[in-house]
Amino acid sequence: MKNILYSLALVTLFSFGCTKDFEQINSNPNAPIQVQPEFLLRQVIYNYGEQMSFEGYAAGNLLGQYFTAVDFNLFDRHSLSEPQFGGNPWPILYKSLRDNELILDRARSSKSFEVYEGPALIMKAYMTAALTDIFGDVPYSQALQGKDGLISPIYDKQEEIYTGTDGILANLDAGIEKIRNYNGLELLKGDILFNGDLSSWITFANSLKIKSLMRISSKMNVSSQLQAIYNEGNYIKTNDQNAVFNFTSNQPNNFRMATARVGDFNLFVLSKTMEEVLKAYKDPRIATFYRPALLTGEFEGLLNGPNASTTSIKLANYSLTGEIFRENTGALDANFITAWEIRFLLSEAAQKALIFANPKTLYEEGVEMAFEYWNTALPTDYLTSGATAFSNDNETRLEQTITQKWIANTINGFEGWIEYRRTGYPRLKTVLASLNNDLIPVRMPYPIDEEALNGENFGKASSATNGNSINAPVWWDN
Repeated sequence: MKNILYSLALVTLFSFGCTKDFEQINSNPNAPIQVQPEFLLRQVIYNYGEQMSFEGYAAGNLLGQYFTAVDFNLFDRHSLSEPQFGGNPWPILYKSLRDNELILDRARSSKSFEVYEGPALIMKAYMTAALTDIFGDVPYSQALQGKDGLISPIYDKQEEIYTGTDGILANLDAGIEKIRNYNGLELLKGDILFNGDLSSWITFANSLKIKSLMRISSKMNVSSQLQAIYNEGNYIKTNDQNAVFNFTSNQPNNFRMATARVGDFNLFVLSKTMEEVLKAYKDPRIATFYRPALLTGEFEGLLNGPNASTTSIKLANYSLTGEIFRENTGALDANFITAWEIRFLLSEAAQKALIFANPKTLYEEGVEMAFEYWNTALPTDYLTSGATAFSNDNETRLEQTITQKWIANTINGFEGWIEYRRTGYPRLKTVLASLNNDLIPVRMPYPIDEEALNGENFGKASSATNGNSINAPVWWDN
């Protein structure tokens, strides 16, 4: 009887399939044709934050030498075209930018959704900066236009991506303007960064402008722009203003390593670079980020990039990553930008005479906020003695400032590595078994499938980077 009913069902299905009314018959009248912007906004913010936090943990922290991978570690040995546990941010970034573009389309086509345009422009600028800082020249002006038949986008120059009419800085300004000029009654929904507070989005955008201007400050004079933002004072100043969202300790919104297999979690240990910095600084955050080694009870780091096939590594000799990344992820944030990061950027700007401000005060406030952010007590003498007291030597205090920012940016995407490329700090080490001629990479390579999907434009971009070399510096680093 079951087979007879199944056969009748097939006949009925194919009969309807031959009618001219197929679409109407097979449409769900209760299903929306387009996703509402509030759901897209939440998805863009959450997916980007969750996925890039994991990428930051599993790949960015290897490039920035926070962690060392003890196995499955071709990436840690700087074979960056062979991502293993992490190391493929390209699709994450483009999918997030694609979904964000849908928000912009809805906001520009419907009066009732225009409240979303400003925040979406700001998110576009933020995610575009991450994309180009990691890879350099990338598809941008012609990207995400497949529905219009443009499936082979050119690779735009990084300089144009930052400074062009539809570039990062222009979109931050446009986002601010859209928010200031918005006079509608619709509320911003789906906003898990600022709970719909539009003024906080302006503060966020100004903070991103500080970051972007400092990133390109070696290529152009940004002093007047930085000074204007600093004088206005509308940037993130306290940790309760931070652009972050909290992970939870339980599913479904806990940090991904909370549910990873034990074997996967055990791939990552304290790097020798981070061990030496934190011990030289007598920095108690070592116990926040890592666990004592089982055999010694001490914090023990391993030099990055061991050859796991020829080197025997006893895991108990080294410090695994801390409980905050596994058992206690409710204390962890997906970090977009913070008050302490801005303080360190402004201190650097003051040190380089790009703004008129007190660099020592900004540095010390940044340190205090970074300790507060990581829920770690600041030692009473941390800022008054030893290697962490603000130096009178120009180069030493720049190293202190960038290194403090590097420490606090743990798992924040690829930030520590990007800032190392820009400034030379902290002093990263040559890895044990380098697959890149003992050189520290200065860009991620374009994915291999780009050659098949966008061959002509990929070829041009590859030629401009010495054959898609990870040693070819990006524009702001050149």
